Amino acid sequence: MGSVSLIVLTIAALVFSAGGILIGRLFNKGSKNSQKGQAYECGIPTTTSPWNQFNVGYYLFALLFLIFDVELVFMYPWAVVVKKIGITALFEILIFVFILFMGFLYAHKKGALKWM
Repeated sequence: MGSVSLIVLTIAALVFSAGGILIGRLFNKGSKNSQKGQAYECGIPTTTSPWNQFNVGYYLFALLFLIFDVELVFMYPWAVVVKKIGITALFEILIFVFILFMGFLYAHKKGALKWM
């Protein structure tokens, strides 16, 4: 994949994204409705302010889930080529899993995996 392909791909991405936004603006009616700015909660009318504070532990738990979920994206290609690479691939994945395990131990030690 040469630099020309990369430039063409970047231009195509910009054209498609800008084109989608422009088409959306052309066909939008743009009605002004006060209910559009309100939070939608399964059809139940809101009784309090939608700007509630959530415990930061929920966000931390979600980020940890994403980190340990995305690691599978890196493990799948490794599993496909492990026979071709040989023993080197085994040592590489062991180092990768060790680093992930150390991150897991750190999160566990800090109490990031405990619910309230």
